[in-house]
This record gives sequence, structure tokens and C-alpha cells, in this order.
Amino acid sequence: MTTGATLRMLDRADKEVMKLTRADIGAVYEFMHKFRHNPDNPGLDLKTLNGDSRLMSARVNREYRALLLHIADRDYLLVAVEHRSAVYKDLDRYAYRINRVTGGIEVVDLAPVGDSIVGRVVPPEPEPEPALKPLFDAYTDPQLLELGVAEPLLPQIRALTTEAELLELLDRAPQLTTDVLFALFDGTPYADVLAQITDPVRAEEPVNPEDFQAAVERPATQVTSDDEALQAMLGESFERWQIFLHPTQRKLVERRYSGPARVGGGPGTGKTIVALHRVAHLVQQLPAGSDKPILLTTFNRNLAADLRTRLIALGGQELVSRVDIVNIDKLASRVVAEAKTGATKRVVDDNKVSELWQSFLLETGDSGWDAEFLAAEWTQVILGQVLNSRTDYFKARRPNRGRNLTRAERDQVWQLTERFTNWLDGQGVWTWRQVAERAARLEIDRAALATNSEESSGSLRRHRYRHVVVDEAQDLSAAHWKMLRAMVPAGPDDLFLVGDTHQRIYDNHVTLGSLGINIRGRSSRLTLSYRTTRQILAAALEIMSGEVYDDLDGGEENLAGYRSLLRGDRPTFRGAATWTQERDLIAEQLRLWGNPMDGSVAICVPTRELAGDVTTRLEADGVRVVEIGPDGPKHADGVHIGTMHRFKGLEYQRMIIAGVSDGLIPRQMINRYRDTDPKRYQLERQKDRSLLFVAATRARDELAVSWHGTPSPFLTSRLVQLQAN
Repeated sequence: MTTGATLRMLDRADKEVMKLTRADIGAVYEFMHKFRHNPDNPGLDLKTLNGDSRLMSARVNREYRALLLHIADRDYLLVAVEHRSAVYKDLDRYAYRINRVTGGIEVVDLAPVGDSIVGRVVPPEPEPEPALKPLFDAYTDPQLLELGVAEPLLPQIRALTTEAELLELLDRAPQLTTDVLFALFDGTPYADVLAQITDPVRAEEPVNPEDFQAAVERPATQVTSDDEALQAMLGESFERWQIFLHPTQRKLVERRYSGPARVGGGPGTGKTIVALHRVAHLVQQLPAGSDKPILLTTFNRNLAADLRTRLIALGGQELVSRVDIVNIDKLASRVVAEAKTGATKRVVDDNKVSELWQSFLLETGDSGWDAEFLAAEWTQVILGQVLNSRTDYFKARRPNRGRNLTRAERDQVWQLTERFTNWLDGQGVWTWRQVAERAARLEIDRAALATNSEESSGSLRRHRYRHVVVDEAQDLSAAHWKMLRAMVPAGPDDLFLVGDTHQRIYDNHVTLGSLGINIRGRSSRLTLSYRTTRQILAAALEIMSGEVYDDLDGGEENLAGYRSLLRGDRPTFRGAATWTQERDLIAEQLRLWGNPMDGSVAICVPTRELAGDVTTRLEADGVRVVEIGPDGPKHADGVHIGTMHRFKGLEYQRMIIAGVSDGLIPRQMINRYRDTDPKRYQLERQKDRSLLFVAATRARDELAVSWHGTPSPFLTSRLVQLQAN
């Protein structure tokens, strides 16, 4: 009688599987299904390799064989799928170990790296060139092993002398080895690599290098174990990539925090993926029920929709049923609606506030104050900090507001804002900032009742949520944070936020500690980009040079150590004399890329007017152009086009950023603050630089940047000199 077997698939095996044809991918799935049912099936041709009882191969189809690691009795791990000729050509090609640092199983492909490995055949040269210094000569073998480098690869690592050789080796190396060597190659100090890369994945218990059963159960051995998950992985590779959790991120997800925690990092480092897996982890800890005690929120509507889609891909409807997924303004609006406050008012966008203040000042004859200054003071300080009275405003800190105000001036501003609020009521409108401020007040009152109910057995009032997870945390205002703080009781695992202040594109500068959210000692930073190439990343970092950003808690944030393992073509930078000529450059670039209409290419411009001009030009050429609206692209196909604000949270295989001209990026209008309000000028300039940075880091493979007239000062002279001929 035959019995089934356990067959898991090592995550790195998908590198080989995803290179196969759709038919061969299906064959892999069929093979695994059959193997689980009966590994003794003669058609599978299961046999050991090189006399090793643990490393085995089995038949997938006529062309491919699966490499399996025998873990225990009827327990196997699929580690690679190779062409049958490659499997038998070199039986000593593969080595396997339990990593003594992580405790995970590593199967190492020992194929030579080009002609760089010891024992290579080098054609004779007339005059041999001077020997290059090995890349990792500064580190001993014990040091590299302490960092978690795969021991079987040490001889090859010692022979590496060029970046090209390193990249070729790392394409086949285990994940930790890849992360460690690339960080060392980029100049990261040994101690920082140990602390930032190795220690987060270090096994918590002593590692037995012979216990494969224990090793396969550890998080460091990334595996897929069931048919449904495997089919999703093989059939939906891009969707799977959007929820893939890197081993170094797993401890951030599963850690128990004593209070609010924050994860930062540059674009494409996996912050959103960490947030999604954090939600899934918190759901797993919940008692059975049908309520939604976990909130997952972000600023934009389209990002909230994307979070829902990806959370479904991660855990299905069962997971999503326990989570309230909503963008922050809709959440605030819901709170206000429950209280039946302002139900008859029409909500206007915050970008209309300056116009409303201008109309108010003209109507009332108050011309002693600048409308934009008053709009910012009202939204960022008074509403943003949920200030209840004139006395509170007199005592309030005004971070990043630039101009100082005397006590008499604060009194004038307070009186004007009271009159302005009454004027808005008369118009039957209010702003999203007012909604957020009102929601914060309501939730603070609710939290006070909930706290009192915990002290008395009679009340059923409770906090709205048990856990809150926030994506794109840098975009939320102080009022939003006060509302969220009141929605969840203070305690372990209460608030988990991810974000990057380098991507702040709205006027929301906060210090979380002053809002009752203390993240000190519970902050982590991700440094490895999984989205874009090293070449695009280098250009994006150069755009950001010279700026200092905050860390949401009174300190400074930087992109030190931010890196990518992906390679690609160098971005192109091209200038034109006029806007008409630049539009011709855009059309030419699309033709060079083959005019793809599958939604893989996008065009980003600073203003809606420029977007309209480009659309008209391309449609005349027969190009299908799709606008990116507030909820994302209106259609999946075509060439997507939108302003820089619309690209937050999106990514494309190829990107064109056009109109990167002085006066557009940064905006000409901010020059009026240069002398009158230098602090305001700097903040506005920084916001525009962040917009360009966000746009540049949406590109995965190729990036083309263009301008007309004078290029933006954010494009350094070196980047401008990279113009294509």
C-alpha cells in the first residue's frame, strides 16, 4: 500500500520556475500534485544524485527534472527545477547546508561564475593585465560566516574581482548571502551589516546543523506547502510578488511591540508588504468572531483599494473579513456621520482652502493678512492640532510654519479663523481638515468614555479598534493621528505604521511624540529596494541630494544604505528648446519602446494642463492614452498619464517624466516666499523635490526624463550632462 508525502517548495525555486513556458509551469504544478499523492509512482523516476541519500531528482516532464531535498521519512523539499541535461551534466553542482546563523536550509548552486573562478581556463594574452584585488579581501572567512554567508560559496566569493562577477554569483546565491555581500560591496560597515541584515534573521534558539526537520519549519526556510498557494504562486507571479515577504522583514512583522512601532525605508523596500503581513499576523492572534477589530488605513483612496486587493491575495476573504480597510478621510467622515454632525454640509477639497480664505477676506475687507498664510495656519496648526480654544492656540507649537507670531498676532489670527468658520457654515461647506478635526474630537470623547467603562462594569462603550496599521504614514495630519490614537487603547501592538518622509507630498509635518504616539526604541528601517534598478535608484538619490528630512519624531531621516540588487539600463535625460519639441521627444521615446499599449508604460507631468497637451499629441499619433484619476488608472491597458501626485503607490515597467523644467519643478509661485518666509520657501521646495523623487522611483526597468527650456535645479549638472544624443 502506498501513502502520500509532504512536498514543500523552496521560495528561491520560483526563479527557475518563472523562466519556464506556461505549459512547463503547469507541468511543475502537476508533478507536485502527483508526488504528494504517491512519491513511489514509477513515472516520477525518483533517484538520488551522486550517491547522496538526501539530494534527489524526479521527472517533471520530458525536458525538466525537479531537485528535491529529502528532509525526513516521506517529507521532501523542492529546491530547483532544471533541464534534465543540466542535472546530470554536473552531479557535484549543488550543495546544501543548514545555515548556522538563521537555522534555515540553503541549497547552493555551485556553477562557476563566468571565467572568474579558481580552475578556470584563461586564454593566453600577449601581456597579462595586473591582477585585480579580490572584492572581499578585507574580511576573513569566519567574519563572512558570522554574517551568515553560505559556506560552500566561500571559494567562489574569494575569487570575485569585479561587480559583474559578483552580480552573476548573487543571482544564484541564497538570500542572506546576497544581502550581506551586496551591503559589504556598497561600503556598509561590517557592524552595520551584522546589526541591520544578519541579526534580524538570526535563529532565536541554538542551531543543530544536522536537524533538517527543525530547519524546514523555521521562518528562514521560505516555503510554499499547499496546492492552492502553489497554484497561486505559479499562475500569478506578479500578484505574488506584491505580497512576498523578505526573510529580514519577518521579525518586524511577528515581533510583539510594547507600544506604537514604526518601519521606515525608501521607495520599493517593502514597507507596504510589511504592513499587510503585520495585519495578517494580528488577525491570526484574534479570538474567533465576526467583528473587525483591526484597522488598515492610508491617505489616498486608490491606495486603500490596492491594500484591499493585496490583502485578499495574501489571505483571502477570511482574512479581510476581520479588517476594516478604509482611507483616512473616509474613516473620519464615517465617524462624523455616526454623530450626525455636519450631515447637510458639502465637503470641499483642502486644495480649495486658500481660495476660500481669499474670498472671505475680500468679502469682509480684512486685507491685513495673506490668504495662503491664514489657510496654512488654520489647517496645519489650529485644525491639525485639534486646538479647542484661544488659550490652546496661544500655547501651541507651530513647527515648520516659518514666520513667528506675537501674542497679539495670534489673537488676530484666532478671531479671523472663528469668523471664517462661521462664514463657511453660512456657505454650507466644510473642508476635509475640518472633518478630520471633528472626528478627532469625537473619538477623544469616545476614548474617555471607554476608559471610564473599563473602570466600571456597567458601560458597554469600548475603543473602536484593538490594533491600527497605517500605510504611507508621512501623509497623515496631526488631527488624523489624534483620531487614530483615540481609536485604539494604548498598550502592546496598538499602532503599527510604515512610511517614508522622503515621499511626503502634502503639507503634513508632525512630531508623533507630541500627539501621544511614542515610537522611541521601536523604529526600524528597510534599505533594500525590490522595485527599481540600481541605475534608476542612483539617479533618484542624486535628485534628493542636499535635503534633510524628519523621521516623524523630531529626528532626522536619511537614505543611507538604500540600495538595489536589480540591474538595468541607465536612465536617459533629454532637453528641448520648447514644450512642443519636448512632446515630440515623448512620442519618439514611446516609439523606441515599441508603443506598448498593455499598461506597462506611464507618462508623468507636473500639471493637468501639460497632461492634456501630451494626451492630444499622442492621440493624434493613434496612441491610446488612459488618464490616472483619484482612484488610479481608469483602464488597465493603454499608456497611462497623470500628474505627479497621481503616481503615489503605483509602479510601471517603463516611465517617462516630462516637463522637468525650472518654474514647473519646483513651481515658480514658491519664489515669492524666498525672502518673505524662507522657512515656507524651503518646505515648498522640499515638497516639490519629493514629488520628483516619488515619480522617478515608480519605474521598475527603464526611466526617461525630459525638460524644455532650463532644466529643473533638482537635476544636477551630472544628470543633465547624461543627455542622449
